Amino acid sequence: MTKIIGHRGARNLWPENSLTGFRNALRLGVDAIEFDVHLTDSGELLVIHDAALDRTVHATGPVRRLSPEGRLATRLRDTDESIPTLSDVLGMLAARDGLHLHVEIKSDETGTPYPGIAARVAEELRRFGVDHRSHLTSFDISVLEECRLHAPHVGRLVSVNADWAARQGGLSAFLPAADDLVDIVAIHHELMADEWELIRSSVPLERLCVWTLNEEAGIRRWLERGIGHLTSDSPDLALGLRDAEVASMRLQEKL
Repeated sequence: MTKIIGHRGARNLWPENSLTGFRNALRLGVDAIEFDVHLTDSGELLVIHDAALDRTVHATGPVRRLSPEGRLATRLRDTDESIPTLSDVLGMLAARDGLHLHVEIKSDETGTPYPGIAARVAEELRRFGVDHRSHLTSFDISVLEECRLHAPHVGRLVSVNADWAARQGGLSAFLPAADDLVDIVAIHHELMADEWELIRSSVPLERLCVWTLNEEAGIRRWLERGIGHLTSDSPDLALGLRDAEVASMRLQEKL
C-alpha cells in the first residue's frame, strides 16, 4: 500500500513547517511527515524550508544568522508561532507510534551544506528515539554520504528533479549508483512521468517516492501504479483516494 507523506506538514492546509501544521497532519493519519532543517551560527537546528526568512516569516535575512532570542521573537506568517526547533518538532512527533519522519537537511543561502549538520540531526533523532523510523533526505550527494558516515543505520532518501538529474549525467547514469547510497529515490512527478519506463526498470516500486502531487488525477495515477511513497501538500486528498482504492480492492477480492 502506498505510504502518504505530508509535505512540510500539510502546507496546502496549514502554514508549512509549523507546529500547528504538524499537529493537524497527525490527526489526518498520514504515514509520514516531511520537514526541513537548517543550522544557525549559534548552533540551533531550525525547522524551516528556505535559507532566507522572508517568504514564511515576518522577518528578513538568512536563517543562519538568527540568534535564539531573535528566533523566539519571530512569527511564522498566518500563525502566532515562532520558528520551531528540531527538538520542538521531534518532541511532538515522537509520541505517534509508527509515524515515519522524512527530515530534509538543507544548505545555507549560498547553497553550501552546513558543516556538521548531518551528525547533529542524526543525534537528535537518536535522542528522541525515532532514528529507526526516520529518513535523512537531501538533493546533495555529499550530504547523504555524510549521513551514511555518521548514521549508517538511519534511512536515506535522495530527492531528484529534471535539472538535478541532468547535472548527474541523467537518470540512467545516476540510478544504478544510488542503489548503495539511499533506501528511497524521490522523483518529481513530471520527471517520473517522462522517464517512467527507465525508472521502474531501475528501482523497485517500494523504494520509489513521487513528489509533490496535489491534484486528484495525478494522485490516482500513481496510486494505481503501486508507487511505494507519495508526497503531497494536500495529504487529506491523497489519504482519501488511497483509502478508497484499498477498500475497492478488498471488495473485489471478496467477489
